[in-house]
Amino acid sequence: MSSLRPKLRALEVVVIQDERHGRALMLRDTEGIAPSAVVVPAGSSAVLARFDGRRSIDEIARDASRSTGQRVDAAYVAQLADELEGAWMLDSPRFHARRRTVVRSFDAAPIRTAAHAGGAYHGDRLKLAEFIERQCLGVARPQGGAARAAAQGAPKRMVGLCAPHMDLWRAAAGYGHAYAALEQALAAPGLSEVDTFVLLGTSHAPMRRPYAVCEKTFATPLGPLEPDREMIAELAAASRFDVHEDQYLHKNEHSIEFQAVFVRHLLGGRAASIVPILCGLSESQARRRDPAQDDGAESFLTALRGALARRPGRVLVIAGADLAHVGPRFGDPAPLDERQRTALRDRDLASIERATSVDPPGFFADVAQDLGTRRVCGLGPIYTLLRALPPSSRGELLNYEQCVDPEEGSIVSHTSLGFYG
Repeated sequence: MSSLRPKLRALEVVVIQDERHGRALMLRDTEGIAPSAVVVPAGSSAVLARFDGRRSIDEIARDASRSTGQRVDAAYVAQLADELEGAWMLDSPRFHARRRTVVRSFDAAPIRTAAHAGGAYHGDRLKLAEFIERQCLGVARPQGGAARAAAQGAPKRMVGLCAPHMDLWRAAAGYGHAYAALEQALAAPGLSEVDTFVLLGTSHAPMRRPYAVCEKTFATPLGPLEPDREMIAELAAASRFDVHEDQYLHKNEHSIEFQAVFVRHLLGGRAASIVPILCGLSESQARRRDPAQDDGAESFLTALRGALARRPGRVLVIAGADLAHVGPRFGDPAPLDERQRTALRDRDLASIERATSVDPPGFFADVAQDLGTRRVCGLGPIYTLLRALPPSSRGELLNYEQCVDPEEGSIVSHTSLGFYG
């Protein structure tokens, strides 16, 4: 027992209220290797913090005892390590063997299945289409519908869009404002010849490379979306890293899947393809340094701009991106009061202004300064969207919302932005 040196993987840790443990920690594997989450008492945090691969079971027990002022038994530490090892939550040979098997299976599959259908949104085609029409688009469409709105005055040419990536139930209005604007743009006669949608998403799992492109058919309950393999090949050839190295992280990632659902709904029978890209920005985001200073990230961004320039009027870029994550669920001591919520809104709107001004370095610097406390998870995709837009583009705020957890008051904020040029 004393020779084992457990190392916890990079996991998402969420504070929850649990029937068995009371205040507890939910450990979730955003890579999707572990089949389910693990819930442990919140008091285990001092032990988990020492699962770093350097300490033995006995050393963890002694260190945690000194830190907390309460005796932590080595047998408990060993039991917790065994539980996490069995759930594939530890960085161990057993985990890496399973990861190789799961990754090989995904790489060999031609289709990226709809991982969150039936959970974060309806899995039934008819129910999903009705929900999108009534609960999302229906609350945001201009009076008289998209076709009438497009016919009034000179339509604006949309070149980019930012939408939430929360589950559809909670962010229905936000999705509605974003995709009603896209619906209006696509319906305008002669306005757009868009046949490719670049879908940018946050990777909620750690990435090895700045970007990860997925070259698979994306399944949705409304029908499939095929990848634009020609554009993907261009990005791969011009980038200074393997753009497919982190492709596996697309398997369970929801930030792009949710955008694919709305795009497929709006397209109806219209032919179009997608380029799904996860934006990790790796070292740049970790160091709070503009990705323009990173050779790998910059090579990809240059390649993306070049691919768009070779397809004038045919490509629209969509970022699936949320903003702040604050409150007890995310490790803060208490929910925000009314004054703090107003301050959060002002802070978010300052970042949004940088985005609508199409100021990529300004947006990155603004969000990076409080990334550890505001926890804006959409930094990567929004920055990438801004870098991809034509220089003359300007953004428009379509919607801003704070989704408040009704039980414990935590907040996830998000925005819908349209970019025109």
